[in-house]
Amino acid sequence: MKLTHLPLRVSIGAFFLNSGLSKRTLEGEAAQGLHGMAVGAVPQLRALDADRFAKLLSRSEIALGVALIVPFVPAAVAGLGLAGFGAGLVQLYLKTPGMREPGSLRPTQQGIGLAKDVWLLGAGLTLLLDGITHRRRSALVL
Repeated sequence: MKLTHLPLRVSIGAFFLNSGLSKRTLEGEAAQGLHGMAVGAVPQLRALDADRFAKLLSRSEIALGVALIVPFVPAAVAGLGLAGFGAGLVQLYLKTPGMREPGSLRPTQQGIGLAKDVWLLGAGLTLLLDGITHRRRSALVL
């Protein structure tokens, strides 16, 4: 892990780890609400039962949090996972009714929480691109 990645990876990793750990026991109505919102953005998720979806989401967030925090996971790998998760959240923002002002990308008051998740996509792409370009620069030096 590059020293310059440390603040980004640890802060976002800790956030995801906490989020995943807090969803471990999610069941019933809470899981159904989370699942319903996700199905609105990705209809294919309807095939999963709400409790199973919540457990998979929890495990995914925990795995991503750990991948970001541990130093031996390459930046490109951690960035790819984070960019994928961030893209899913951006899709959720774009497809959930009431999150955006009509005909605009600007968030409504209710959409601000999801709209600001675009930073996760940006951070993931930054790690991915840096990991890819760093490897190429290293190969050119040899």
